[in-house]
Amino acid sequence: MKDSDEPETTRMRLRREWAVLTFYERFEQIVAHILSLVIAVVIVVSLVQLIQIVFSLLIIDAFNPLDHRIFQNVFGMVMTLLIAMEFKHSIVRVVLRHGSIIQVKTVLLIGLIALSRKIVILDPDVSPAKVAALAGATLALGLTYWLLRERDDRVA
Repeated sequence: MKDSDEPETTRMRLRREWAVLTFYERFEQIVAHILSLVIAVVIVVSLVQLIQIVFSLLIIDAFNPLDHRIFQNVFGMVMTLLIAMEFKHSIVRVVLRHGSIIQVKTVLLIGLIALSRKIVILDPDVSPAKVAALAGATLALGLTYWLLRERDDRVA
C-alpha cells in the first residue's frame, strides 16, 4: 500500500492543520496539551492513592460497604476520578480539534457528575433544604443538558 493510500492519522492531520492556525489557536492547543498532561498526572496519582486506601481498608478488615462513612469515602473518591477523566476527555476533544475550547454540554455533564458525587457523600442527617437545593440544581442541569442534546440531535 502506498503512503497516499493510507488513512491520515490524527497526528498527521494536526501537523497539517497547525500551519493554518492563528497564533491564539496555537496557544489554545499548547495550553490544552499541557492541561491534558497535568490532569493525566492528577488522575494517575489519585488512582494510586485510591488503590492504596482500598487495599489498606481490606488488609485491616475495615472495608465494610454497609458502613455509610466508608462507602461515602470510597465512592466519593471514585466519582472524583470520573469527574477528572471526563474533564480530561473534554480537553482531549479540543486537542483533536473536534470542538471549540468551551463545550457547554461537557460543562453541564461534569456539573451533573459533581452533583451526583455530592449526593452520594451526603451525611444522613443533612437538612431537607440542602437536599431540595441539590435536587433542584440536578434537575436544572439535567433539563438543560437534555435540551442541548435535543437541539444538537435536530441539527444533525
